Amino acid sequence: QVRLVESGGGSVQAGGSLRLSCAASGFIFSINTMGWYRQAPGKQRELVGAITSGGSTNYADSMKGRFTISRDNARSPVYLQMNSLKPEDTAVYYCYAAETRRGLKYDYWGQGTQVTVST
Repeated sequence: QVRLVESGGGSVQAGGSLRLSCAASGFIFSINTMGWYRQAPGKQRELVGAITSGGSTNYADSMKGRFTISRDNARSPVYLQMNSLKPEDTAVYYCYAAETRRGLKYDYWGQGTQVTVST
């Protein structure tokens, strides 16, 4: 089993920055990808970005240039650095992890952390 715990959410003024962290515990050695989704009230959950076990990253187009996903090493928490925040970035941010075992894919989700950006 894999457990994901997010931290670092809070309130910030527009133009400010926040860094979210996602710590994975349990049987984590088979995880291929970790990353972030977000969901604003009344909207569908959307991809923010992801990082592979090899360190490659990808982002939704709307996040490029402002958000950065990183990790110090394969065993460290995954970070989401958010800069130049806008009110429309207000959402619950969810960490996720994906693994493949015996040819089958498994997904795991954190509980979410609230990010609120005020004008």
